[in-house]
Amino acid sequence: MFKYTCLNPIANVGLDLFSADYEKVDDVKDAQAALVRSASMHEMDLPEGLLAVARAGAGVNNIPLDKCAEQGIVVFNTPGANANGVKEMVLSGMLLAARDIVGGIEWAKEAKDDPDIAKTAEKQKKNFAGSEISGKKLGVIGLGAIGVLVANAATHLGMEVLGYDPYISVNAAWSLSRSVKHISNVEDIYKQCDFITVHVPLMDATKGMINKDAISMMKDGVVVLNFARDLLVDETALLEAIEAGKVKKYVTDFPNPTTAGKPGVILTPHLGASTEESEDNCAMMAVREIRDYMENGNIVHSVNFPDCSMGGCSKAGRVGVLHKNISGTIGKFTSIFGNADINIEDMMNKSRGDYAYTLLDISTPATEAVVKELEAVEGVLKVRVVK
Repeated sequence: MFKYTCLNPIANVGLDLFSADYEKVDDVKDAQAALVRSASMHEMDLPEGLLAVARAGAGVNNIPLDKCAEQGIVVFNTPGANANGVKEMVLSGMLLAARDIVGGIEWAKEAKDDPDIAKTAEKQKKNFAGSEISGKKLGVIGLGAIGVLVANAATHLGMEVLGYDPYISVNAAWSLSRSVKHISNVEDIYKQCDFITVHVPLMDATKGMINKDAISMMKDGVVVLNFARDLLVDETALLEAIEAGKVKKYVTDFPNPTTAGKPGVILTPHLGASTEESEDNCAMMAVREIRDYMENGNIVHSVNFPDCSMGGCSKAGRVGVLHKNISGTIGKFTSIFGNADINIEDMMNKSRGDYAYTLLDISTPATEAVVKELEAVEGVLKVRVVK
């Protein structure tokens, strides 16, 4: 029996995918797996028995990835599960910025008691006039699951789309419309585009990437959209650019004191993935990831260990070893099994930075003595007897 806990409410359509072999518990101390959305885990004491954490969403800044890795806890996320919801928010953000729809709505609210509101509207509507997005240039920075959907959809709206991603995956490249121009220098987007939307993960290399220098290259009247992470943008520099007339609008999904209520800012309360469909998709993907790891030892969509999958286990035994990426470690593992007269029938080893994962199918189930020898190898973080 596997035990799991939910640190945030998780959609039942996902939890329903757990079989009768899973029991929900209230305390993470009693759980082998945890599902989380926005709850911060940084100050949490992670119990020794915790094997996996699944984030029902893409961002994992609320999870201590290195701490989890050092304790042999695999952290999953659900890339792409909420992509359509975010895509639709980006498209709506472009339309809100191009046409002063928000201003028009506010005017209509204030004029609600005007008996001649229809006539007054004909006189006032010129104050909210805007432009169409068809024929404009959109720059998409980051061509992951969301960026590709945004880029493809924009081409159908008549926009000329430039996409930038030096690390684009094979799957993303296949999914990208041939109408999207894939460029090699992000400065081309800054210099040419009327709308710029950013869809990259928050890392040291991307923090503040939309900064004063980047803004200085942009066209006058540019619209900047940020539905990825607020720290990707130097928002103080962007507000200065709005005040100077350089930037027309900043559309962001991340409320904070810097941008709230500021002129030229269209601010939404982190609505990107807040749809029933997105929450359901994230919950279902998170549960499937947990089940595949708990039942088969497979790692798919991890953010702190390498992905490593050998499918369902049909052999007599399967062992998973989470360890540091140290030269010679695999030889030590194979020697331990050989000395125990246990044949390795199949094996996969993958590494990711400082960490690695080895999955072994063996001819007979691993003994307690073998497990203890594996745990004693330098750099081993956790040994799991999957079967």
